Amino acid sequence: MPYKKLRGKSVDEYRSLFDETYCMAPITTFDGIEVKFYPNMFEHAFYESYDNIKKDKSLFSYNRAEKIMWIKETLEDPTAILKQGYLKKTKSYTDSRRVAIVKNDYVVIIRFYDISFKKAKFITAFEAYNSINAILGSPDWV
Repeated sequence: MPYKKLRGKSVDEYRSLFDETYCMAPITTFDGIEVKFYPNMFEHAFYESYDNIKKDKSLFSYNRAEKIMWIKETLEDPTAILKQGYLKKTKSYTDSRRVAIVKNDYVVIIRFYDISFKKAKFITAFEAYNSINAILGSPDWV
């Protein structure tokens, strides 16, 4: 997998790329899971909080946006490390969320919405600088 960064684009160009690449049709993972994306997910995935206390997602993150194609590549990568997702609210792991990890700390999270575990919704993607060890310590996703 190439995992190349896309530099030098405007916010609108990144948004258009997200819509065209991800929102027009689902992405299918290497193991056959159909992952749906919606335009409103752009803000959650590519904005960061100016104030971590408020969690306001007010600043566009060019660092995250440059890795916009990594989301698709991660979902399609059969060598990705797969873990169960963590629910902060219940402080527990769940198999209704899957975390895929590539390049040591790049994380893509999806949430399943059917009982067959064949359809999911994109939640977010980010580099887990400070939390990668906790994520790697999560139960394996099976």
